[in-house]
Amino acid sequence: MKKIILILTVMTTVAMTAQEKFIQPQISVTGEGKVKVIPDQAMISIAVETKGKESSKVKSDNDRIVDKVIKYLKTTKINQNDIKTQRVSLYPSYDYNKKEDYFVANQTINIFLKDLTLYETLMSELIKAGVNRINSVNFQSSQLERIKSEARTLAVKDARQKAQDFARALGQKVGKAIIVSDNSQPIYYPVAYKSVMMEADSIAGNGAQETLAIGEMEVSVNVSITFTLE
Repeated sequence: MKKIILILTVMTTVAMTAQEKFIQPQISVTGEGKVKVIPDQAMISIAVETKGKESSKVKSDNDRIVDKVIKYLKTTKINQNDIKTQRVSLYPSYDYNKKEDYFVANQTINIFLKDLTLYETLMSELIKAGVNRINSVNFQSSQLERIKSEARTLAVKDARQKAQDFARALGQKVGKAIIVSDNSQPIYYPVAYKSVMMEADSIAGNGAQETLAIGEMEVSVNVSITFTLE
């Protein structure tokens, strides 16, 4: 029995020693890739809001203005599938200053604008038609997937360069990647306008003005990669 135990102990020791000899050195690093691009599209959220003491009249006035807005949009170069009613509401409210009840009707329309050269004329005409609220204007890029691919490539190159720097200092070489993790956060687009209420009569005549400062949007990708060391 002692002989068997001794043989098993020796075999276990030999196996553990052999396993230790085959442990592959590794290095884990992070990489970041950034690509900037000028947006060429925008998601525009507009609304028509009306107020009054009679709910039926408030709703009727709101519908009339929205009808003018939609009819105008149908005359533009915007694809009708890119124009969607997002929200319709009618609710009671109270004016604490005047101490009186009233009703509010609101209709929100989202417009996916694929040609930013139409922006100034579009907004001017929408205001003339009766739009009195710009909820938001979010810039986007039609090349997003290509840009994200470029950013991923840059992130991997950045990670490999870091690994090579560390390996060189250790007198080793970087081998194959064995673990890759994408740590990127969701991409958020810059917002041109937040919620704004407007007086149509005072703004409608300003269509010739340039009110859009697009700037650049940045796509950032972050990865964690584990390489073997040789």
